Amino acid sequence: MQPTPSTASSTATASTTPATSAPRVLARELASARPGERATLAGWIHRRRVLASVTFLVLRDRSGLAQVVVKDAETIEQLAGLPEETVVEVTGTVSANDAAPGGAELVEAAITALTEPALAPPAELWRPSFAAGLPTHLDHAAVTLRHPRHRAAWQLASASMSGFRSALGALDFTEIATPKLVGTATESGANVFTVDYFGRTAYLAQSPQLYKQMLVGVFERVFEVGPVFRAEPHDTVRHLAQYTSLDAELGFVRDHRDVLAVLREAIAGMVGAIREQAADAAALLQVELPAVPEEFPVIHFRDALARVGAHPEEPDLSPGHERALSGWAKAAYGSDFLAVEGYPMSKRPFYTHPQPGDERWSNSFDLLFRGLELTTGGQRLHRPSDYAAAMQRTGTDPSVLGGYLDAFAHGMPPHGGFAIGLERWVGRLTGAENIREVTLFPRDLHRLEP
Repeated sequence: MQPTPSTASSTATASTTPATSAPRVLARELASARPGERATLAGWIHRRRVLASVTFLVLRDRSGLAQVVVKDAETIEQLAGLPEETVVEVTGTVSANDAAPGGAELVEAAITALTEPALAPPAELWRPSFAAGLPTHLDHAAVTLRHPRHRAAWQLASASMSGFRSALGALDFTEIATPKLVGTATESGANVFTVDYFGRTAYLAQSPQLYKQMLVGVFERVFEVGPVFRAEPHDTVRHLAQYTSLDAELGFVRDHRDVLAVLREAIAGMVGAIREQAADAAALLQVELPAVPEEFPVIHFRDALARVGAHPEEPDLSPGHERALSGWAKAAYGSDFLAVEGYPMSKRPFYTHPQPGDERWSNSFDLLFRGLELTTGGQRLHRPSDYAAAMQRTGTDPSVLGGYLDAFAHGMPPHGGFAIGLERWVGRLTGAENIREVTLFPRDLHRLEP
């Protein structure tokens, strides 16, 4: 990178067209430039610190923070008219400084404003901790998501999705994209959102479950990353009306334990991708990444009830039970994960495969992660005769599932799958008290904006 004299204007009314030919570098790259070279940064004014004879400008871009030292009186005056969050381009001379972010800074700087002076944000984004409350953050998410801690949470999510895709791709899975507008609401009850679909009633999909099963008959191993919609009137810190689901389905399984083994690989891939792609974000949020065991510890549902002192006829685990079981798994196995298998068939969808030898229980599981249900999965039915019996048992009209059942009539291998809630995963990693803290634009019982 050769030195290039800056021709950028130093007035507060400078053109919004950059006037420099010095190459742009990211904040994280500044330290690798040679001292004395000219370089250009571009981003948002994160902080201005005005002292008697010098002003420090902290610039934020997608890679992090960089420091600019301004001593020229005219440029200091210009900077006084450019509030935090104004988008600027800064060209200056690279100078080593161990006290600066990354160990380097720009001096002898010329500043070009690329926008009009920004309005004051609803919270001070330069503070290390986000001081405003959750409602302020959610009401102004387009701006408050710029805070490094909020950005970091979604960087964990982004890396997790990347790791999920990579891990399953390495296992010969095919990524699919299934409809989110569907014509029936028979998968798991009536808690669905209705949509006017050209004069007919349609529904927002609760999951890609039926489609990913059908596509096992095409590709054998499939996965999807996408939104799902649940019109359940929950108003809790762990539920959303729309969230991101990481789904997988695979054929030729022996039982649900084969599914659990693939789930282990997916989560290991997610953890590995955070280490590789979002280590800075994890460090900023002081995330303790879990060690993923070679096999998840497993407990049967009936034994789980006994361990937490619940009534043996309880149909499900309460949040308190999940926390207690996770504590036991940590003490007994040193694991942040615990798979609870064998949930009652009465609490599982019609397509769930029963436990051979005792059909009160199912070949399904929930994976608990640090006290919270993260994943539901299991083995599915695959024989047409079993589906006919399941339809009759659950009172489901087979005519509304014609396309789905057709796949089984034409041959479907034993199969199973799982779904991971992305926001729950990130919420557990960061220790967020409310899942909305790690969701970009939450949709819940009360919120439809922004």
